[in-house]
Amino acid sequence: MTASASSLPSRTQSFSVVLAIELWERFGFYGMQGILLLYMIQRLGFSDTQANLLWGTFSAVCYAAPAVGGWVGDTLLGARRTMVMGAVVLTLGYVLLGVDLGGQMALFVALAVIALGNGLFKSNAANLVRRVYEGDDARIDVAFTIYYMSINVGSTLSLLLTPWLQENYGWSPPFLVCAAGLALGVACYTLCRKWLARIGSRPDFEPLVFSRLMAVLGGMVLVLAVMVGLLRYPAAGRACVWVAALSVAVVWTVLYRRASAAVRPGLRLAYLLIVQTMLYFVFYQQMVTSLTLFALRDVDSAFTVGGFTLFHLSAGQFQALNPVWIMLASPLLSWVYKAMADRGWNFPIAEKFIVGFSLVSLSFLIWWWSAATGGNHLVSPWVMFWAYGALSIGELLISALGLAVVARYAPANVGGFMMGSYNVSNGVAMYLGSALANLAAVGPAVASGDPAQTLPVYAGLFRMLFLLGLGCTLLFVVCLPFTRRWDAQHRAAQVAAE
Repeated sequence: MTASASSLPSRTQSFSVVLAIELWERFGFYGMQGILLLYMIQRLGFSDTQANLLWGTFSAVCYAAPAVGGWVGDTLLGARRTMVMGAVVLTLGYVLLGVDLGGQMALFVALAVIALGNGLFKSNAANLVRRVYEGDDARIDVAFTIYYMSINVGSTLSLLLTPWLQENYGWSPPFLVCAAGLALGVACYTLCRKWLARIGSRPDFEPLVFSRLMAVLGGMVLVLAVMVGLLRYPAAGRACVWVAALSVAVVWTVLYRRASAAVRPGLRLAYLLIVQTMLYFVFYQQMVTSLTLFALRDVDSAFTVGGFTLFHLSAGQFQALNPVWIMLASPLLSWVYKAMADRGWNFPIAEKFIVGFSLVSLSFLIWWWSAATGGNHLVSPWVMFWAYGALSIGELLISALGLAVVARYAPANVGGFMMGSYNVSNGVAMYLGSALANLAAVGPAVASGDPAQTLPVYAGLFRMLFLLGLGCTLLFVVCLPFTRRWDAQHRAAQVAAE
């Protein structure tokens, strides 16, 4: 009996299998993200407006797809099988980009394949982490913290590597490196899959049903066709985004009307905080869109101190400042939370959101000031460093707590739907963020000119985003008495139920 027990994989071993493939999946996705907008504009000749909206539609589809992928993993194929299938599909999508056929339709197909692969992979990988530590609340918090850090490790490496590869070797190699990284992740999983043999959803432990597999493959073909249509026709994509937003609002209203009086305060608080998280993603989307183009046209690449050049970052590489700051600030915030708890100071999520939005506002104030005072000179890259720092710490105080909001305040019987609606709402916000970035869209003649032409355009956008962030912060301060009362009512209802 002892020998048999000792031969079983530990939770750490099981977790490491998922962690490895997740790290490489994020390596591929963020490596693609670092250069994709530039690929559209510089390689395919897209306008700023077309590229921003295509990225927004792609983001919205990527955020909505995991809801369906999670259902496939839970009920049809199994979480493990679906996760690996998603990784293989993602690898194929990056290969399609790496072939670089140079046509718009080829791009639409590749992005649709990537969105589909992301849908199959994302929710099932997170589900497996949850199942590894099921019943151990203390260790699952640690596991998801490490899981979140792995995302930032993978994204930092790829966001630094793929733009460098593109500048030195052209467009194909960086996309193929994204595919190779994910293929390595699949290989790691294949070699160590026995460590995950006891973890999965119910279908994972049953023989693969051929009819189900064929149904899933047929559904994938249909979904791909729909996604290509959404990406190809902006009006269709925009309509689906608004339909998704309206659908979530309608279902939220129905849920609230049917909820008991004891549950309603928690639902109200969940709705408000999800909307606040959604608003953050409008600002977050600027990193891939307007801020990348701002860095391309108006920011010096050389980080210097006292006249000595430390290093250079290209336009795409500036996005790596986000995960770098996340990794630097996470331990510090953890220490602050612990110190406050030790002193008995309460720091509710709603108040963390207010601090987070204050930092988001500060970041765009820095960008606005730099663009408004730049004249006809390139902006210092240190502006990007410090502004990204404020935006990224704001992310830790808002986006990183989004799932905790759903877990804490949504009733258990609708927890799955609320998780799905949280992702859909963020996808809608990222589309809106891309549309907002088009306020700084410039034509080819202006884009190729000097900073004196483009800096005022970006200054206008960043000023508006600063004022929007400031307005959101003040609004959330006004809402604070309500959030405190609803939180107290929610906790009282939980105590009464126990």
